[in-house]
Amino acid sequence: MSKTPVAVLGAGSWGTALAIQYARAGSQVRLWGRDTAQLEAMSAARCNERYLPEGPFPDGLSIASSMAEAVDGAVEVLVSVPSHALRDCLTALRDVLQGAPGISWATKGLELSSGRLPHEVVAEVLGDTYRCAVLSGPTFAKELARGLPTALTVASSDKDFAAEIAARVSDEHFRAYTSDDVVGVEVGGAIKNVMAIGAGLSDGLGFGSNTRVAFITRGLSEMSRFGLARGARAETFMGLAGMGDLVLTCTDDQSRNRRMGLALARGLTVKEAEAEIQQVVEGVLAARAVYEAAQAANIEMPITEQIYRIIYDGMEPMQAVRALMNRAPGAEFTTS
Repeated sequence: MSKTPVAVLGAGSWGTALAIQYARAGSQVRLWGRDTAQLEAMSAARCNERYLPEGPFPDGLSIASSMAEAVDGAVEVLVSVPSHALRDCLTALRDVLQGAPGISWATKGLELSSGRLPHEVVAEVLGDTYRCAVLSGPTFAKELARGLPTALTVASSDKDFAAEIAARVSDEHFRAYTSDDVVGVEVGGAIKNVMAIGAGLSDGLGFGSNTRVAFITRGLSEMSRFGLARGARAETFMGLAGMGDLVLTCTDDQSRNRRMGLALARGLTVKEAEAEIQQVVEGVLAARAVYEAAQAANIEMPITEQIYRIIYDGMEPMQAVRALMNRAPGAEFTTS
């Protein structure tokens, strides 16, 4: 067991699952979240009964009563909060950081107000002093907490830091691959949530397997188009953080985003669906952030646009389907 602690900030299902995995792989882990009552309940129950009752805490996982306590002496600080909370969390973290721990994050999405990717928000708030990395890929928290075989990608411009994290978090049930394409990994994590809402809508409307596969494939095309425009590499979207995460979230009802699409297909409003799901549905804000960023950069993303119209303009799902199907025929791939 490593005596050097890892801090995990964010005690939702994903942050808790990652904290469990780091501890299971041999690190001493301190988990912290904003809800004091929830922290006390987790400490007493030795599991996150609210979000992840499937995951009992390993001996190496403890609950920190404050952010400062969590990060004190940590070799790595992992931020696992929704994209809309990332800047505030980093701002608070900046005030308590000491030394030079590595900073990692498992946040997926674009900042709504600016269209920035998470690494850009991290650089803006914390500067370029710290080694940084993003963790992303096809991973449901419940399955990770149960110790089912899982893989994800750790991306960093510092290859040694990526390898260090991969070694720290991996064990016989969990394999981390490394990449230096931070932009591509983050784009994949953001756009797959938007596409999962659309896949849920498609299935909820009864369109069948042909439609689902076409939707996922064209969603991957939009993801790649957006990523390449932001400087990503094409091969990243064929990997775990691209196609892998997209297929997972579009096809399994463990995905909150897919469940949002299913609920919208039943006629629920976004607020009604969120109340039913009872957790943050990242794809709702991501649909707006990605759509606005694509519009500003003149990137063609017709599926994203129609999902945005359904969520924010109240467009009927069948009307969005007609808008997509009535587009002029075109080549599947374009050459520059």
